[in-house]
Order: sequence, then structure tokens, then C-alpha cells
Amino acid sequence: MAEWAGHSVEVLLKIYAKCLDGKAAAVRQRVEAALGHRPG
Repeated sequence: MAEWAGHSVEVLLKIYAKCLDGKAAAVRQRVEAALGHRPG
């Protein structure tokens, strides 16, 4: 991801990690829904 964004890993974590904090469960649900997985 860092390479794709054109940043070092350190910069990626410093700038963007706060955007992801607490969102992992919601992101996981969206990805699973897009892949057709059902909760259970």
C-alpha cells in the first residue's frame, strides 16, 4: 500500500493509520459482502 501511494511505510502509518483506527470490523464486513460471504 505504501508503495502504491508513493510513501514510505513510516509516512503511511503516520498519516493514514488514524483513518483506519476502529474501522477494521466495518471494512471486513464490506469486503465480505462484496465477495458474497454471509455472516455466521
